[in-house]
Amino acid sequence: MEKFTKITSIATPFPRSNVDTDIIIPAKHLKSIKRTGFAAGAFESVRYDAGGTLIEDNVFDGPKYKGAQILIAGDNFGCGSSREHAPWAIDELGYRCIIAPSFADIFASNCIKNGILTVSLPQADVDALVMAAEAGHPITVDLDAQTVACENALYTFDFNPTHKDMLMEGLDEIGQTLKSKGAIADFEAKQKLMTPWLYR
Repeated sequence: MEKFTKITSIATPFPRSNVDTDIIIPAKHLKSIKRTGFAAGAFESVRYDAGGTLIEDNVFDGPKYKGAQILIAGDNFGCGSSREHAPWAIDELGYRCIIAPSFADIFASNCIKNGILTVSLPQADVDALVMAAEAGHPITVDLDAQTVACENALYTFDFNPTHKDMLMEGLDEIGQTLKSKGAIADFEAKQKLMTPWLYR
């Protein structure tokens, strides 16, 4: 998993509230457990018309926000079903960070497991960042300092320390556990002495 420390990027403004995981990646595209191949179906109802033609001025495909690594979203982003395909699709679109007033808990957890930082800020701060994104101003997200900077504004955010370490070190939950492999080996050695029949 790629480490997340600090990024500076333009941002895609998509401040719609209650965007569920079926909007992020419709259920009809959940035909694989691989982590790739979902970009084309991501935000399908926003990017394509009823006939399947790409909507030219949609924020995800227009030239104005091309290459954006930050997505500015609305309140309760990622609600609905718990599909891990949602962060997979967002990652494939190139986003490393999502900023919103709030996130669905399971979605935020799935993002962390896939190297995507979710930043919760007050609605007024998110509104200001949406305006900055629409104006094309770059935004800097610093996970170590837990700050979001844009023009002359600086916003701070809270973040779980364990999840912060995971993202900054590029570790998923298994990788985080293996940091304690010395302690695991000590436990196994003691267990083998106390309950040798488990190792026969």
